[in-house]
Amino acid sequence: MKSVCLNGHPRIKYELRCTICKEPFELIPDKKFTDNLELNFDYITKKVTLGEVFTPIEDLNSSLALKLDYFSPTYSYKDRGTKNLISYIKTNEKEFHVTSINEDSSGNAGASVAAYGARAGYNVNIYVPANANENKLKQISSYGANIIKVDGTRDNVQETAEKSPGFYASHILNPEFRDGIRTLAYEIFLQSSTMPDNIFVPVSAGTLLSGLYSGLSHLYSSGEIDRIPKIIGVQPENISPLCSRVNELKYNPDNNLSSIADALVAKRPLLMKLMMRIMRDGNSCVSVSENEIIEARKDLALKGFYVEYSSATVYAAYKKAHYTGRSILVLTGNGLKN
Repeated sequence: MKSVCLNGHPRIKYELRCTICKEPFELIPDKKFTDNLELNFDYITKKVTLGEVFTPIEDLNSSLALKLDYFSPTYSYKDRGTKNLISYIKTNEKEFHVTSINEDSSGNAGASVAAYGARAGYNVNIYVPANANENKLKQISSYGANIIKVDGTRDNVQETAEKSPGFYASHILNPEFRDGIRTLAYEIFLQSSTMPDNIFVPVSAGTLLSGLYSGLSHLYSSGEIDRIPKIIGVQPENISPLCSRVNELKYNPDNNLSSIADALVAKRPLLMKLMMRIMRDGNSCVSVSENEIIEARKDLALKGFYVEYSSATVYAAYKKAHYTGRSILVLTGNGLKN
């Protein structure tokens, strides 16, 4: 497994940012894909698990299917990355001298790290904004995590978590988290007679987008697929830093707007350069309005699929964008989270 930053500089031991260019690192598989999925992550020797399964794919019609990724232990796709990250920490526990871990998130990532961290036997500290949604914090605290509220901006929360005593288990900066999301691409491949033409995913910090792209690229380089499906990233119009840049629209990251899609609120994503590189490889980005998100969630519920608003963005984008061919929409979080 190669570990390099966007500019090709190798990672030295445990670094979160390149000391030369300050960019985050990514992991690049250097062995062929195997359908024994655990072997695609050969740097993990101690697996931390909560009983994950392949999440279902349900056809709505001949050209549209839903990947129900909320069939995960903490009810969001984040478990793919967290399982891998916490397993990586457990594998290197003695070298890293880990007894406690820190994460900054007031939502699905915080809940996922709290759960897997508890399973691994760590003291878990989740740093959240002072005005974080109390309903989101209930799931985090249920796993026994310590919740630390931080005044100021989202950047202040991140800086506090990184500088506090303990191992910084960032779901954004640790490439092992993003690398774990490769399994999404592998499952779609193994569950499908033919690969879809389009895969729709919600985009915020960029972990889902980059992990999916890495997995699809690995399948392609291994000769398992003869083309990489087009990835359509989706963001709410109110908070659309990637879509605005891709589609050359005006966007003010300092706006005071929020979104009902409360898992998609990264206004200055740290992985923007990586996401733009992925977009330039034939992919696209669609932004959807608050009303379109609300209607899409209602429509999915009436079909029997109860998702959080952030997940409903992909169905709103599918109805709006009119892509041809077969599409899979990745539904990332359970509706009970709202």
